[in-house]
Amino acid sequence: MRGWDPAPRRGSSGSLRHGLVAALPCVHLRPTTCARQQERGAVSIPVRRAVQAALAAVFIVIAALLSAAPSLAHGFSSVVYADVTSPGSGHVRAELGLEYDLLVVSAADAEDDDSLFQAGDGAFQSGDAAAQAAALDDHADTVLAYVAERFTVAADGAACMPTLDGGASIKEREGAPYAFVVLDYTCSDSAQEHEIASTLFPDSEGYVKDTKTIVTYDLDLRTGSAALDAEQPSFSTRQSTGERFWEFFKLGAEHLLLGLDHILFLLALIAGSRRLREIVLAATTFTIAHSVTFVLAALGLVDVPSAVVEPIIALSIAVVAGWYLWRLWRRGSGALDIDSGEGHLSLDRAGWTRLGVVFCFGLVHGLGFAGALGIDAAWSWTLLWSLLVFNVGIEFVQLSIIVLVFPLLALLRHRAPRVGLWVTGAIAATVSVIGLFWFAQRLLGI
Repeated sequence: MRGWDPAPRRGSSGSLRHGLVAALPCVHLRPTTCARQQERGAVSIPVRRAVQAALAAVFIVIAALLSAAPSLAHGFSSVVYADVTSPGSGHVRAELGLEYDLLVVSAADAEDDDSLFQAGDGAFQSGDAAAQAAALDDHADTVLAYVAERFTVAADGAACMPTLDGGASIKEREGAPYAFVVLDYTCSDSAQEHEIASTLFPDSEGYVKDTKTIVTYDLDLRTGSAALDAEQPSFSTRQSTGERFWEFFKLGAEHLLLGLDHILFLLALIAGSRRLREIVLAATTFTIAHSVTFVLAALGLVDVPSAVVEPIIALSIAVVAGWYLWRLWRRGSGALDIDSGEGHLSLDRAGWTRLGVVFCFGLVHGLGFAGALGIDAAWSWTLLWSLLVFNVGIEFVQLSIIVLVFPLLALLRHRAPRVGLWVTGAIAATVSVIGLFWFAQRLLGI
C-alpha cells in the first residue's frame, strides 16, 4: 500500500525497528532520503504512546470544534455600523446598522416587549425581509427607547435629543440580516465639538461579547472614523490622529484573534512549511494579497458578496492543510525534503506552486477583512491611513503567531522527526476537516 501508515507492523524478525521501517515505504523517495529514513530507527514505546494519546485528544478537539463551528468561525461578537453626518446647524443624523435578530431580542428584553420578540423572531426564522422591517416599525417606540439610550450624541457636553426618521430597512451584511434605522438628533446650534458614545449590545445582556461600533463621521468640519467598544465607548470629533489609529490597530489585532478561520489558515501554512524561508515567504505573500483587496474593498472599489467570499475562505483552509497531508501520504518522512534544482529564492517547484495558491486565497481573505471592518465612507487620506493601521494590527498578530509556533515545530522536527510528522499531520488534519465542514455549511447556508 502506498502512503504513510504510521501503525507499527512486525517484520519476519518481529522487531519493532523493522516494523516501523516497513510502515514507511521508500517507493516514492529518493535513495538518499530513504537511507536517512532507515537510519533514524524506531520510535520508543513511550513516545509512540504519547503520540497516540495526542491524536486521541486531537479527535476530541475536532468534535468540540465542529459542534460549535458557526460561532467559532467569527466569534460571539457583533459589529454595529454608524454613519454620522450633520445636514445643518444643530442637526446630527445617524444611520445605524444593527444585527436584526440581536436588535429584536435585546430591545424586547430591555423594554419588556414580548410581542416584538414574537413578531421579530418569526420574521427572522422565515427570512422575510419585509416582515422583519414591519416588526420593527410596529414597535418603533421600543426600538427607539433601546437604541437612543445606548447610542448617544452630545454637543459641547449637552445631550442631543433623538427621534426616529422613517421606517427600518433590512439588508444583508456578512451573511446576516441587518436592520438600518435613522436617528435625527437636535443639538445646540453653536456647538464646536460633538461626542458620540455607543454601548449597544453590552456583555451584560448575555447575548454577545465585545460588541464593536464602527463609526464614520462628517462633523465639525472634520471627517474620519472611529472604533468603539466596552473599553473605549465614546470619542470626540477633536480626537487626535494617534488615538484614532490606536483604536484601529487594536481592532485589526482583535479581528484576527477572534476570527478562527483566519487563524486556522495561518496554522495550516505553518504546519506545511518545510523551513523558515518558506513560512516567511508564505506569510509575506498572504499579507501582500489580502492587503490589496482589503484596501480596495474597504474603499468601495471592489464589491464581492459575502455569500461568495465566506465559502471560499473556508475552502482555502481545507486546501492549504490538505496540501501538506497529500505530501505526507505521497512521501512519508520525505514530505519535508526540498527537491533538487531549487530556483529563485531557494524554492523548488512545490514551494512556488504553494505561494501561488496562498496568493490567490489571500486575495479572498482580504475581502473578508474588509467586510468585517464595514467602513462605507468617501475617500480621504485619514480613511486610508485608518485602513492601513487596521491591517498593521492584523499583521502584528499574524507574525506573533508565527514567531511562537514555527520555532516549536522546527525544534520538534529536529529532535524527534517522527513525532514532528505526527504533530504537524494532526494539525493539518484537524484544520482540513474543520475547513471542509465550514465550506459545506456556508455553501449550503446552514
